[in-house]
Amino acid sequence: QVQLDESGGGLVQAGGSLRLSCSASGDTVTPYNMGWFRQAPGKEHELVSAISWSDSGTYYADSVKGRFTISRDNAKNSVTLQMNSLKLEDTAVYYCAADPAWASFLLYTVTPTQEIAYWGRGTQVTVSS
Repeated sequence: QVQLDESGGGLVQAGGSLRLSCSASGDTVTPYNMGWFRQAPGKEHELVSAISWSDSGTYYADSVKGRFTISRDNAKNSVTLQMNSLKLEDTAVYYCAADPAWASFLLYTVTPTQEIAYWGRGTQVTVSS
């Protein structure tokens, strides 16, 4: 079992930046691939970014490429999402997620019903004009 705790959400003006952090606890021996999803009101969960446990693979949704950067610190069992040049449409609840299989994240981009093993409770990001 893995517990994921997000932090760093909040209210920011368009064009601003926020940094989301996620700390993992529990089973931190198994190497987990990590990712960030978001869900805006009335919309489906969207995979925003993901990073493999070995740092050899990353994924970014087209909507955030060039603006968001994902990174991880395996020694601290944490993953960070640096969000720059925020737009109104980035407003959503952001969820940290973990799965032992990197393929789970990649498959999710094709089949949003793909299960992801562990989820955090989410943190609200609101971008204002």
